[in-house]
Amino acid sequence: MKNLIIPNLPDPIGKRIVVIGGGFAGIEFAKKISTKYYQVVLLDKNNYHQFQPLLYQVATAGIEPSAISYPFRKLFQNKDNFHFRVAEVTRVNTDLQELSTSVGQIKYDILVLAMGATTNFYGNSLLEKTSFKLKSTTEALNFRNSIIRKFEEALLTSGENERQPLLNFVIVGGGPTGVEVSGALAEMKSHILPKDYPEMDFSKMNIDLIEGSDRILSSMSINSSNKAKEYLEKFGVQVTTGVTVTSYDGETITLSDGSFKHAKTVMWAAGIKPVTIEGITPSAFLPNKRLKIDQFNRVAGFNNLFALGDMAATEIALPQVAQVAIQQGRRLARNLNVGTSDLSKWKVFKYRDLGSMATVGRNKAVAEIFGLKFHGFLAWFVWMFIHLISILGVKNRLQTFINWAWNYFTYDQSLRLMIITQKDTTDTSISQETKVDNFESKPPIQKKLLETAV
Repeated sequence: MKNLIIPNLPDPIGKRIVVIGGGFAGIEFAKKISTKYYQVVLLDKNNYHQFQPLLYQVATAGIEPSAISYPFRKLFQNKDNFHFRVAEVTRVNTDLQELSTSVGQIKYDILVLAMGATTNFYGNSLLEKTSFKLKSTTEALNFRNSIIRKFEEALLTSGENERQPLLNFVIVGGGPTGVEVSGALAEMKSHILPKDYPEMDFSKMNIDLIEGSDRILSSMSINSSNKAKEYLEKFGVQVTTGVTVTSYDGETITLSDGSFKHAKTVMWAAGIKPVTIEGITPSAFLPNKRLKIDQFNRVAGFNNLFALGDMAATEIALPQVAQVAIQQGRRLARNLNVGTSDLSKWKVFKYRDLGSMATVGRNKAVAEIFGLKFHGFLAWFVWMFIHLISILGVKNRLQTFINWAWNYFTYDQSLRLMIITQKDTTDTSISQETKVDNFESKPPIQKKLLETAV
């Protein structure tokens, strides 16, 4: 199949633009590009866009996955000369201007790379196997399933030494994701879980946030960082800075200072790395594997190859955040709408920093917007409003708003479902062989629970 042309794709009238990736950059570009003179083909391994800033709420049972997901075909159903295919791109031939994908090959005149980034484990394969990630809806659901499963197992465990690791949760990485996951878990500990499991003593549930630098939220001001730490500690989160994680075997997490913690759940939110594609000359990549782009987002050495978002880098260091991707996609589309024959009419990309925000929990957030720094209820309200209007689809916005309102007034969530597919048979990404090896050592009642889950 890979040697065949992608079927049922009409020949382009004019130039064909192929966009790889339906994240913030790819979606913004596809919305703004004119299809009067271009045929646009969007390729993505999923058939939906996911609003990644709220994945942590899916992972902690705050909102439903469908509330932050929106199908590409519905989003672009009224856009003429636009086509979408579910496909994974394996290689690009820049000489032939051709892509090899999981569903066939496709020619392009202009190629836009917007594949984003994935979790960076810095070469530690053991951590990659044993810890949770949070870059997709599937990973968020896996984490949610595991959280609930841990408490079900803890309820069925009689020994204190066996039960305590099930109640220990470690979040690695003190950026917005790590802070928000820690805060959400702490709120579940205070308001949700004691009602579901009245037999358990939740004073023994421990939430640890570990950050390698000297403070959390290092991209924000020191005042915002300190305020976020203060909020987390009031919620009962243990914040540790200045140490890194060196190893985690699924039972014990080892830190760079020689200390260790016993925990069955570790969430890795300590960094990202760009998604790469084979076939592009190595000279176009920086040492960190991001593609070098000029002021028009053209990849170094190419005139018809563009890169957007987390996988691209200019001479001026830009943060790997959604606003950069959105603004790059919008500017590139507007430039291409002018035409490719006269680049003097193109405008260079200039990033406009709209600010940073992070929420810790109910009525507690930090925000730095347009030079203003504030925290508390106002920051939390602004955070909610901006995220709510950024979700695609009126129905999704309404659904999210209802979930948030219900949770705010009732201190409850209705999404604590452990929905396990046939493939989701492990608590973390530890291999199935590891689970089988450890199965016989489980108490009889835990064996029954695991058999039921599988």
